[in-house]
Amino acid sequence: MTGLLEFREKLKLIYSKNEMFIVPVIKFLLTFIVLNMINSHLGYMSRLDNIIVVLIVSLLCSFLPNGCIILFAAVFSLLHLYELSMEVALVGLCVYLVMFLLFIRLSPKDSMTVLLTPVLFALNVPYIMPIVMGLLGSPVSAISVGCGVVVYYFLNSVVSNAAALNSMGSEEAAAKLRMAIDGLLNNKAMIVIILAFAITVLVVYLIRRMSVEYSWTIAIVAGAIFNLIILLIGDFLYDTNISVFGAVLGSLLAVAAGKVVQFFRFFVDYSRTEKVQFEDDEYYYYVKAVPKMMVATPTKTVKKINNTQRKPGSQETRNTAEAGSRRRVETERTYASRGGKPQEAARGPRSYRKDSVTINSDMEDLTDDYEDLD
Repeated sequence: MTGLLEFREKLKLIYSKNEMFIVPVIKFLLTFIVLNMINSHLGYMSRLDNIIVVLIVSLLCSFLPNGCIILFAAVFSLLHLYELSMEVALVGLCVYLVMFLLFIRLSPKDSMTVLLTPVLFALNVPYIMPIVMGLLGSPVSAISVGCGVVVYYFLNSVVSNAAALNSMGSEEAAAKLRMAIDGLLNNKAMIVIILAFAITVLVVYLIRRMSVEYSWTIAIVAGAIFNLIILLIGDFLYDTNISVFGAVLGSLLAVAAGKVVQFFRFFVDYSRTEKVQFEDDEYYYYVKAVPKMMVATPTKTVKKINNTQRKPGSQETRNTAEAGSRRRVETERTYASRGGKPQEAARGPRSYRKDSVTINSDMEDLTDDYEDLD
């Protein structure tokens, strides 16, 4: 576990240091994947189904706000629908405007959810989204998840009826409109999944907000169970042809994704839980404090060692030796004048003997002068 915690802290450190580079790369990859999925799933306008166009738009979106990714994805899909049928494109535009007014008004922070939900449907792992949004979002996030489900099923119904729409002439505009609207409103599988995802978001959100131990783990498991039960009940009542095996496998993947989110967002140590009580003039406060599970990342200290070697006969070496010799002579004279002994490590043998003889002769002259005075 310590290794995982260190890995998490290293990832956070790398992201904090390189955020200005990592975020544009992620936005570029996301835009590139979404536009390629739209081109491969619809692909009615050949001029948009071009890798150069996709790369240019993806590069542009990497430096623009997140809402621009949704805008370009909507424009690409509407242009493909227009190439198929103008009436279908008109219905799609109305659907996009209604969803835009809904999630921009109620949950503007969850705008990327509308984009990621159809992507997860295309990858056959849609059950991840309601659990993740229940952990990270709010009850209003159910609207964004529902809008994403509507986008996927609307485009899927258009693709399913593309052959019939192509066979109709321009004089059958009313029939085309009716077919596009009926494919959206009479889709029982879409209604069941919207209901299941909305309830899952609410259940996960309410349980993870409780002050019980392991609330996030309980919320993840309970959300997956509720989602699976509602899907099975809807399949039994309305014959939605939902794959039971796919629903079970998707729920297990959703639990795994929820645990990953919990590890990075809410990983605490319940064994060190503390309960604190204090008061002021008006209230008593009962606080339950649960410490986060963190570990300090090991730091490496690099010492720079200078390996530069001086040549014995260089001018720098001679200057250093002369300076050291002068310092030793001055040190010995200072010690001798104070009646002390110079340090053995600081003196040279020749300079010490010479200076000692000179000092001793001076002392003898002073002694003779003193005796003459007596």
